[in-house]
Amino acid sequence: MRHILAITKALSDLNRIRVLCALKGRGELCVCQIQELLALAPSTTSKHLSLLSGAGLVQSRKEGRWAYYRISDESEMPEDAAEILGWLCRQAAKEKAIVSDCCKLGTILSYSPEELCQLQAKGIKCCAAGTGQGSAAVSHV
Repeated sequence: MRHILAITKALSDLNRIRVLCALKGRGELCVCQIQELLALAPSTTSKHLSLLSGAGLVQSRKEGRWAYYRISDESEMPEDAAEILGWLCRQAAKEKAIVSDCCKLGTILSYSPEELCQLQAKGIKCCAAGTGQGSAAVSHV
């Protein structure tokens, strides 16, 4: 029963669904890329990723100072979770927020994780669409 509760909790938040759909569509993303996509604080992004990981829906790996997340392989997920995740992403793909995320990811992925982290350290968003809290679009040369 514990895994059922962990999965339903993980799927009960729009930001976590956005992460899952982004990972499903792109394969693997660095934490800084996910943070930029969600336009959330690092600690909040980390909490969302922790809940997804705890539910067995995502896996992480470290490469130097970078942490990358991907959707868990079907064999690593709780029973039937892959089927639920597939259904969820198909349904969510019709939603405005998910469509917008696909566009934003194109811009985000045009930066290396190093460049993106440097911008984030300066409080600069690489995407024009942000939280409305003074985010500045950056011209990527």
